[in-house]
Amino acid sequence: MPNPPDDADARRAIAPVICYPVETLPQPDMALYSSARASMTKVDAVTVPPRDAATFTVPAGHIFRISSVEGPQVGDLNLWNARDLSERFYSGKTRALHGTHITTGDRMWSSFPAMRPMATVIHDTLDWYGIDSFGGSVHDVIGTRCDPYTHNLLAGGQYHHCCHSNLTRALADHMGVAPQEAEPHVHDVLNVFMCTGFTRDTGQYFMKASPVRPGDHIDFFAEIDLLGALSACPGGDCSSEHSSDTAPCYPLLVEVFKPESGALADWQAPEPNGYTRTHGR
Repeated sequence: MPNPPDDADARRAIAPVICYPVETLPQPDMALYSSARASMTKVDAVTVPPRDAATFTVPAGHIFRISSVEGPQVGDLNLWNARDLSERFYSGKTRALHGTHITTGDRMWSSFPAMRPMATVIHDTLDWYGIDSFGGSVHDVIGTRCDPYTHNLLAGGQYHHCCHSNLTRALADHMGVAPQEAEPHVHDVLNVFMCTGFTRDTGQYFMKASPVRPGDHIDFFAEIDLLGALSACPGGDCSSEHSSDTAPCYPLLVEVFKPESGALADWQAPEPNGYTRTHGR
């Protein structure tokens, strides 16, 4: 290892600068969303089996809720524009704008070129958790999803019930196509209820037992027409390992709610991003 320079401490002491100040982002009208939530009526529900995934649809202006119903369980969430699967959740940009974990008031942003809010978190019963002494927090946009390719590299074998494969099968069934055709649409996830962070000494991504318990839930306002897919991770509460056939796993519940007529006043779905796409030409 090279010797540190004489001014090493001074270099380390330079103050950080936030890459994307968000004060000029369009702000969600949380009072409006809270009012809509107070008047909502359930119109659909889907149960996601343990170690499997399911799809669901949410019209723009509706609310969807993901709940723990039987035991501590994390879920991997994909979202698409229901009318155009090429517009999908962009976890990296969401992370750059809101941080490594999201909660009430934060938004799930879509991919280029649309890059607009897809869903807004409007209620989270795990808001209280904050950031723990290990640097861990809940609902992360840093983990990519457990997948059979990394599993094969690290452990060998052919494991088919990791979140990537679960999401692929669920989307393939929804589209009526082979898994190989659906797979390119599966993307980096929001890890719902998962408690994660980075170790302070090696900077490695870690997971720990989720604080979620039956009755906990997170509510999202659908800013556009959405197709969602949710996998109940084979790691259960992720207290031990990913891609496990032995970890206790439980179902997750997705419910869709419609606000009462007039509750959203003059709300309108966000338009696609205003950049011209000329790229200097």
